[in-house]
This record gives sequence, structure tokens and C-alpha cells, in this order.
Amino acid sequence: YHADGLRVDAVASMLYLDYSRNEGEWEPNIYGGRENLDTISFLKEFNEVIYANFDGVQTIAEESTSFPMVSRPTFTGGLGFGMKWMMGWMHDTLKYFQKETVYRKYHQNELTFSMTYAFTENFMLPFSHDEVVHGKKSIANKMPGDEWQKFANLRLLYGYMFTHPGAKLLFMGSEFGQSDEWNFEKSLDWHLLQYDYHSGIKKVITDLNQLYKTRPALYEKQFSGEGFEWINYSDHQNAVLSYIRKGNNPRENLIVVGNFTQIVRENYRIGISEKGKLQEIFNSDAVIYGGSGIGNPQALTIESSPYDGRDYSVALNLPPLSITVYSFV
Repeated sequence: YHADGLRVDAVASMLYLDYSRNEGEWEPNIYGGRENLDTISFLKEFNEVIYANFDGVQTIAEESTSFPMVSRPTFTGGLGFGMKWMMGWMHDTLKYFQKETVYRKYHQNELTFSMTYAFTENFMLPFSHDEVVHGKKSIANKMPGDEWQKFANLRLLYGYMFTHPGAKLLFMGSEFGQSDEWNFEKSLDWHLLQYDYHSGIKKVITDLNQLYKTRPALYEKQFSGEGFEWINYSDHQNAVLSYIRKGNNPRENLIVVGNFTQIVRENYRIGISEKGKLQEIFNSDAVIYGGSGIGNPQALTIESSPYDGRDYSVALNLPPLSITVYSFV
């Protein structure tokens, strides 16, 4: 057996002397502050020892406050964790996706807000055990709509997760759309894989993992603002987002477009900064995943038509409730 890393739970409860305590139930530190200085020293040493003695491992903080530099090196004043859970992204994203699609145009900021702080830490995007227990429903059953829309929303959610900056965490069972909440007293509902919608979710996760591993734009700068650029975040009327994921080689940049309603958007135009062609390399609405098969199978020519503040543009067919990803060819 091998441990790839350690997650430290409830770090906030350790960092603050007044955490869940009323006035008079705690004493300030020697400087008069609320920070637990002994805990801070311990966590720094904990991370230094692990990274000094074990290659290729990660320490990950489940920390829900704005305590600074949780995932920054200790020699710069940080706590030294490799990554920190992006709890705000998780809460905002699930809150958005649980809304009926007709109301999403009023709440686009719940998706875009994460980019205002996405690079303040080395964030991990977590759909953890905490989100599929205690009456919260499974990830699949948080999705609105009929059965087709539930699974289309789920594929869209995972596509958005994998193309958003940050590392990924998905709790077991969610990778095939388990219907019930997690129950530690029984095994996962593997029998659901006999049904096309559930096996389609498994294929989506398989292909997204492959995309994440093989496309440098999705991982080389995932903790840096240099790795992300909005194309258009303001089309809330159509509930569409478009953005660029960037790696070290600009020719390997990826264009990502999310359509967060079930309305097909034909000839939807987005701005592009250079000439050439785009090829669709991932479509969450593909038939093999249980989708409708709408998309852009042919290479798309970028036109000399300014749009979105850029010199060039391209017209796309956006499938319903979908994430589509394009590479330059």
C-alpha cells in the first residue's frame, strides 16, 4: 500500500482560538489575537517534515476561512500545505446547478465569482463525502429536471469542474452517478452501470481524466492566473460562459464553452484572438455519454469578424446543457 497524501480535516477549528466558542470561553494569544500560534507552528513543521522525507506526495487542507497562505511554502510565511479545498467554489457551484435552468440567467455570478480568488491558493475543487450524506442527496439527485436533464446537468457539472482551474476531487460513487446517498454500511451501487445514463457518466469521467492528463493547458498553470482568461462571462441571458485555458505553449491553449440551459444555441459566436481553425475535442452531449449528439464534428474556421473585443471570431453549435472543448488545429 502507498499513501499519495494526507488531507487534514477542519483546519479552521485548529487555527482560531475562538472557533465555535462564545465570548469568555477562550483566551487570546500572547499578542492579543485569536490565532492559535502553537497550531500554526505545528502545521508548518508537519508539512516541512512530510515534503522533506517523501517524494511525490501532497498535503491538503480542508480549511473554510480566509486565513492567508494556507498552501504557500513556509519559507514565505505560509502554512506549507500543497493544496487547499476550494469550499466557496463547491458551495456556489452546487447552489447554481440545483436551480431550474429557467432561473440560471439571474445567478451567473455564482459561477463567475470563483475566478476573483481562484489563484490566491493552490486550490482543489472538492465534491467530497460531505456533499452526499445527511439528507443532502447524491450529486446526481441534486440536479434538476427530468431524467435526461439530470444526467445532462451532471455531465455539464463535471465538464465545468475539469475545465475550471484547480485540482479535482470526486467522492466514490459520484463517478457513475450513484442515485442514493453514500452509506458506509453497504457497497456502492455498482449495478447501476447496467443502465446507459450511469455508464455514460463513467465514460465522461474517464474521458475528462484523459483530457486533464494529456492537455497541458488544463494542468501546467492550473494554480496561476496566467492559465485562465475569460472570453465572455456576461452572457447571462443565454446562461453561456466561454473561457480559455492556457499552458506554456500558446498553440496548446484550449477554448471552453458552457451552455447551462437545455436550449440549443446554433451559430453562437465567440471572440478569438488569432486566425486558424478549431476542432471540438470534448462534448459532454455526445451520444456515447447519453447525450443528444449535437455538436461540431467538422473543423471550424475562425473568421476575420471582430467579436467579444477580439479581432476574430468563430460560430459554434452549442448542445443543450453541455460543456464543449476546442483545440487549435
